[in-house]
Amino acid sequence: MIRRLRIKFVCINMAIATGMLCVILGMVLHFTGEGLAAESLRGMQAAALEPMGPGQRRPGELRIPCFTLQLGPHGELVAKGSSYDLSDEAFLRQVLDAALATGETSGLLQAEGLRFCLAGPPERPVLVFADASGELAAMERLVKTCLFIGCVGSLAFLAISLLLARWAVKPVDTAWRQQRQFVADASHELKTPLTVILTNAELLQDGGADRERFVGNILDMSRRMRVLVESLLDLARVDNGLAAAAMETVDVSRLVSDALLPFEPLFFEQGLRLESGLEEGLLARGWPDRLRQVVDILLDNARKYAAPQGWVEVRLRREGRWLLLSAANAGEPIPKEQLEEIFKRFRRGEQPGAEGCGLGLSIARGIVQAHRGRIWAESGDGANTFYVRLPAVH
Repeated sequence: MIRRLRIKFVCINMAIATGMLCVILGMVLHFTGEGLAAESLRGMQAAALEPMGPGQRRPGELRIPCFTLQLGPHGELVAKGSSYDLSDEAFLRQVLDAALATGETSGLLQAEGLRFCLAGPPERPVLVFADASGELAAMERLVKTCLFIGCVGSLAFLAISLLLARWAVKPVDTAWRQQRQFVADASHELKTPLTVILTNAELLQDGGADRERFVGNILDMSRRMRVLVESLLDLARVDNGLAAAAMETVDVSRLVSDALLPFEPLFFEQGLRLESGLEEGLLARGWPDRLRQVVDILLDNARKYAAPQGWVEVRLRREGRWLLLSAANAGEPIPKEQLEEIFKRFRRGEQPGAEGCGLGLSIARGIVQAHRGRIWAESGDGANTFYVRLPAVH
């Protein structure tokens, strides 16, 4: 699919570029030819009125070779000009008949290599003929030059189109690979609890003695599947955008304080010490439910991966035009190469006791980015810290 998309992109670019190139070069040929013809006709008309006769030159003046034909009182041909042999009456009759056969007052005789025009007063019209070989040679050279430019330009456009196609389709290719990986990971995550549920259900159906354990396993796996499905739905909402509802001004200080309350008993049961430092009255524009979800994800993540009898520290402060929220916990350090990987879908930490489906941080990143903010992680000195930066409201 990606290859077909690239080919289509290149074909569209080449069609547009080739069309524009043909139009531009065609206009150059047309206007150049019209300009040469107009200049030649002006010179021929001026030559017809010169008393010195056509084809003659004043000092310092350049003229194209030309001659005039005019019918005398008895139908004889009267020819004037110094650049041609005017003794060949058959040739003169030939070019006169060819010019009159066109029915035009001016034109080009390709076979004879002459340009003609009707000039002079109406009572004594004069046909002026001028050498057009130089004009035709110039146009021929121009056509060859335009063809060369067209070929080189087409090759250049093709190379540029190939590079642009690779660059333009890269996000689509990345999204396609991520989608395939997401489907594979989601299928794998759902397969394990489904297998456990089916196995325990079959054992119940066969009349297994330990019914309570089988039912407990089914309930545990069912809850795990529900969490996974809810996380997948949240991730889909984040991917589709959160702009359906209007943003509002959110008291982030109060929101974080309220989010800490239900986690305090959980931290106490695990023997974790909770410390917080929140500046009051910090505001931001956003969706309260989604910002609360980010805080919950960070707190739950800190609870899961905190060292036994360790500590969790939550800070909120203002830095210039930004609000900075941090959630730190004592625990096994996260390797530097994994600090970005853990925000990808279905990526779990490698610390002992890692749990969950690996979608929480990915959901949090999508929500923060929708608020025009940034989320990242740092690890060092026996602590792992997650930071969220949001635009502040005065």
